[in-house]
Amino acid sequence: MNVKMILPALTEAKSPFFRPIKYSLFPPLGLATLAGYLSDDDAVTIQDEHVETLDLNDEPDLVVIQVYITSAYRAYQIADHYRAKGAYVALGGLHVTSLPDEAAPHADSIFLGPGEDTFPKFLSDFRAGTPQKVYQSQVRDLIGMPHIRRDLIKRHLYLVPNSIVVSRGCPHVCDFCYKEAFFKGGKSFYTQAVDDALAEIERLPGRHLYFLDDHLFGNARFAAALFDGMRGMNRLWQAAGTVQAVLRSGLLEKAVASGLRSLFVGFETLNPESLKEQHKHQNLNRDYNAAIRRLHEFGVMVNGSFVFGMDQDDETVFDRTVAWAVEQGIETATFHILTPYPDTALYKRMQTENRLTTSNWDLYDTRHVVYKPARISPEALKAGYWRAYRDFYRWGSILQGAASKPTLKGQLRHIAYAGGWKKLEPLWDFVIRARRVTSMLPVLEAVLSGGRVAENPITQNRESSSSILDSF
Repeated sequence: MNVKMILPALTEAKSPFFRPIKYSLFPPLGLATLAGYLSDDDAVTIQDEHVETLDLNDEPDLVVIQVYITSAYRAYQIADHYRAKGAYVALGGLHVTSLPDEAAPHADSIFLGPGEDTFPKFLSDFRAGTPQKVYQSQVRDLIGMPHIRRDLIKRHLYLVPNSIVVSRGCPHVCDFCYKEAFFKGGKSFYTQAVDDALAEIERLPGRHLYFLDDHLFGNARFAAALFDGMRGMNRLWQAAGTVQAVLRSGLLEKAVASGLRSLFVGFETLNPESLKEQHKHQNLNRDYNAAIRRLHEFGVMVNGSFVFGMDQDDETVFDRTVAWAVEQGIETATFHILTPYPDTALYKRMQTENRLTTSNWDLYDTRHVVYKPARISPEALKAGYWRAYRDFYRWGSILQGAASKPTLKGQLRHIAYAGGWKKLEPLWDFVIRARRVTSMLPVLEAVLSGGRVAENPITQNRESSSSILDSF
């Protein structure tokens, strides 16, 4: 059987003028994971439109497409193209799970929720000639999963080819998060066996890892065992966690000892009332300042996430948030405009209140305002969002943040990381177009470690052998 798996691109990622590095960070792990269920006799390819031009002239037997909200229209276009050519098309992912009735006309089969149980069942049905129209996830278990087909990933096209996911979902329930919609009908947080996760890490070449788990620290017992098992592997890694997890005694220490050097933290807002509004209770009554100090004391850089446009926000929220982030010495920040994704609690609430202003999914990218804010105009919200990015990444702000570090080495590391991420975007655009993104990985590793570039870190440990699966 000839199988083609596709990750359609977001519009900005295919711009002829500018190619942001964020679209060349991680390979499509979800598709590579599903590919592990295919037979050795199957011919399979994975194409990620963010980093390569799709070949639409082939004639596969089966086409599997991963659908996010802002790539939905492109995904449907590709699906319709292949169905017209006689291929069997399967669609899955966050958007398909949220709006199955919208996706169904473009597919022969659709998949709702995670795919660990449904994709193997579909393959069995497909080979028998009896595929179903809808496959709904019922079993939430990562035990016995096949190896991820990393041989199908074009590593040289990504800055972080060693991305990995060792859990699914998150133990917390926030109103604006897609997670609850995707995992409805079953467990919304579960992990691999520790030994399986460690074996997958051992198979990865090089030194750097990026855990794409929604909350790597979500199961403290699992996380502690994982970090203990990683000690001595000589890894440098990045991940996402919560303020609550950072403040928990003992767990952060184990993470740092195993190689943690940068953590994405969802602060979201400095206003406790806004946290209550979005049911982000895990951040309530937590000392943000103490969490950042704790991370920095251990040499861990912080990527802070912030959301603008909650009902308590007025036009002062942008300057206040940026000033606080710079003062705290946060190395990088990710800002978002509040976005009510379909089938989330936030979407349902705004729909009931008649506050949604568009159903053009291309605009649901956290950079556009798609609803009526409570205390600020849509124009002011959008302008404040862009101003926050501009002000946080000014050289003056970067230098001010760096000055909060007690050592020269820490200050230089801050400048290199923050400046390299946002001030060298023309360089990133060049290496993306030259298809040499991975050549920058040694620089990333050097900044994370605070040391000099290793002589050949990409091939280091290549002989060792021992996502988020949100695509379906």
